[in-house]
Amino acid sequence: MPDQLFRGVLAPVLTPFAADLSPDVTRFTAFCRWLLAQGADGLAVFGTTSEANSQSADQRMSLLDSLIETGVPGERLMPGTGACSIEEAVRLNKHAVGHGCGGVLMLPPFYYKGVSDDGLFAFFSEIVQQVGSDALKIYLYHIPPQTGTPFSLDLIGRLIKEYPDTVVGLKDSGGDWSNTKAILENYPGFGTFAGSEVFLLDTLRGGGVGCITATGNVNPVGIRKVYENWETPKADALQAAITKTRKIIQSRTLVPALKAIISHYHNDPNWGRLLPPMNSLTTDEINGLIADLEADEGFSIAPAALDNAAE
Repeated sequence: MPDQLFRGVLAPVLTPFAADLSPDVTRFTAFCRWLLAQGADGLAVFGTTSEANSQSADQRMSLLDSLIETGVPGERLMPGTGACSIEEAVRLNKHAVGHGCGGVLMLPPFYYKGVSDDGLFAFFSEIVQQVGSDALKIYLYHIPPQTGTPFSLDLIGRLIKEYPDTVVGLKDSGGDWSNTKAILENYPGFGTFAGSEVFLLDTLRGGGVGCITATGNVNPVGIRKVYENWETPKADALQAAITKTRKIIQSRTLVPALKAIISHYHNDPNWGRLLPPMNSLTTDEINGLIADLEADEGFSIAPAALDNAAE
């Protein structure tokens, strides 16, 4: 298997929206720069946390254009390029490859349920062949609670065997540690990322490469401390701290909660806006969330850095 370009803590970046519900390019690019400055190893833009499947392919490609134009290195980007349509997925992947993105994060085609591994293999084979580039590096996005379409161990193995230099990793957001553990054990050297920092230390100890986690948007420093210290005596205590913070945040609806946190600490109400069908938290819910975070000694965020990034 090829050497892994991506390791460490990647943030699946929140997308800010303007009053007309179009992506807010200025806030988005500033926030991406802030995340990198806070120690994020990469940016998994246009994923679940990004509300990507509520955006058009043109909107996502335009945002990627803007990131490159503002100086964000393509090799630090892992855009979501999954789609139910082969044509749209090929278009998104070609665009990412054209910008020199270090990898792409691909959902399975998720509308039709109960499809076979043969069908999923054929779908990904079409993408690889139609993109036709050695620069394409695919990270499979396993998130069956959302898609209802898992990547089985056998399918992962078939894709690795057929495309060893193209299918290079996976994000496991299934929430089932036994599945992540099985992937690590069956496919050593494959770039396996935990989908939540709750599993970061276990993933690293099992031979994984890091995590791609929604709360990396608001707690990148704390999560990165675990990655940097996972082989030291303080690793378990650091892991306990970020797990506590994660549980506070995910006890609310996750994406609205993350946007509420950024909105509060950035003093910018525009960050609280979500695309329908998602709703913002109520004022009482936001106040309760902030109070819980203020009482959490393991949580910190740098509002000054956010302000500077937006200038």
